[in-house]
Amino acid sequence: MKNAARVTSLTLLSLSAAIAQTATSKIVTAANAFLATLEAQQRQKVLFAFDDEKQRVRWSNLPVRMVPRAGLSMGELSAAQRSAAMALVASALSPRGFEKVQQIVQADETLKHNENNNPMFGEALYFVSILGTPSLKDPWMIQFGGHHLALNVTIAGDRGILTPTLTGAQPAKYTVNGKTIRPLGEESDKAMALLNSFDESQRKQAILSYKVSDLVLGPGQDGKTIQPEGLKASAMNERQRAMLLDVIAEWAGIVHESAAAARMAELKADLAETWFSWSGPTTVPPGSNITAYYRIQGPHLVIEYAPQPLGGDPSLHVHTMYRDPTNDYGRKPAAQ
Repeated sequence: MKNAARVTSLTLLSLSAAIAQTATSKIVTAANAFLATLEAQQRQKVLFAFDDEKQRVRWSNLPVRMVPRAGLSMGELSAAQRSAAMALVASALSPRGFEKVQQIVQADETLKHNENNNPMFGEALYFVSILGTPSLKDPWMIQFGGHHLALNVTIAGDRGILTPTLTGAQPAKYTVNGKTIRPLGEESDKAMALLNSFDESQRKQAILSYKVSDLVLGPGQDGKTIQPEGLKASAMNERQRAMLLDVIAEWAGIVHESAAAARMAELKADLAETWFSWSGPTTVPPGSNITAYYRIQGPHLVIEYAPQPLGGDPSLHVHTMYRDPTNDYGRKPAAQ
């Protein structure tokens, strides 16, 4: 029986590796297809060395007119080139992850319309860049972002590393064709449900005695560390730990499925050493986003959710951050 179990385990590992490699080949194909649509001058603008540290950290939650990006903006691409660029982004993400990205961009287009076509906002101001050469084996990176969005996807063989990535939204709740859209709604709802599952003793540990009003490890904070605090997952029951993993999956699940599965396995193994903390209001009207800050922190993880008062209603302006303090930008060697 032990041998049979071992064979099954090895088969599953081989299958997972094959699926991951297939995902990598699809991403490389999409990258080369995008590059093939570009003229020589455009290729020079979009391509950077993999070790270009200046470009690697050129991301922000702020509008591009406040923090300039490099690469090619959607506004300077033809329809065919934009389609190829978005196909590249989609290839590196899960369907739900790509939908979330599209909703964030759509929110910025809504913001532009709400502010009399303010030229600081809109879908034309999202940039794509490639660091390194698209490869099945050697590491390279896709960057895509603009206002309230910064995807940093490192592809290293069969690994896909999404950290550091910033997702935000303004407005974080809007209507299109009669349908209400909340790009980060699950991040809000699932965390609120987790907090509501705690008993009085757990809540006292989880809820911080001071106010946190913004991202601690946001743009420009690479390499910075913070002390874990709040309620440890080892002090949660099995159902609560499952709920915590479900919250985490809203970020870890943005990347394509095989990479997300490997990432979730790593984070599940860390769960006993993972902390959840909350700062701010502990109630929320049905269908609205929370106005509280929360953080999830483990050995290989920091997630932050931070509503913003700019604009009047903090439930309608949200910043979030997703990091792996041990492997941001895929810096950790594959053998580790």
